[in-house]
Amino acid sequence: MSVPAVNVRRMSDLKDVLHARLRDARAVVVGKLEGLSEYDVRRPMTASGTNLLGLVKHLTGNEQVYLGTAFGRPGSFTLPWVEDGSVWDGADMWARPHESRQFLLDLYDQACRHGDDTIAALDLDSPGSVPHWPEERRATTLGVLLVRMVGETAQHAGHADICREMVDGQGPPDAASYGDEAFWAAYVGQVQAAADAFR
Repeated sequence: MSVPAVNVRRMSDLKDVLHARLRDARAVVVGKLEGLSEYDVRRPMTASGTNLLGLVKHLTGNEQVYLGTAFGRPGSFTLPWVEDGSVWDGADMWARPHESRQFLLDLYDQACRHGDDTIAALDLDSPGSVPHWPEERRATTLGVLLVRMVGETAQHAGHADICREMVDGQGPPDAASYGDEAFWAAYVGQVQAAADAFR
């Protein structure tokens, strides 16, 4: 039974939309490091240690597994924190002193380009297998993992937004379209006053 052309076109459109969203979220994550010191891209900004360069490091591994290894398309390099097993101790969530910002950004770029090649080469229903998932649910498809990568990257882009705002006050990209510093100070004052009503 052949699939009607209209369905094929919709699936192609969906892949293109998901891929575009993934590229947008990747750009947000990387962009949040721009103009910051080595200290500020590395320092923990939350009680759980979330930091900007750690987010990049974590997403590099996700790209490599979910848009590479899972489809029998391993990348051209092995991540040091995967090779030594320290990934399972959280080593993918922070940058060690010897891991330069450029080194980690280059790894992320390579992993993303490899992921792009996988997305271009495969259909959404192409089968894959995630090696570290429980055996009974390892089997998956490009469509499922592409949705996962969009969600994961967008979630961490949100974390990066908040971390950057905590470092130097840089808000979301569209903050200026709402108002200037006085507008935001007044707005935050309203939010604080509403919260204070419950002290």
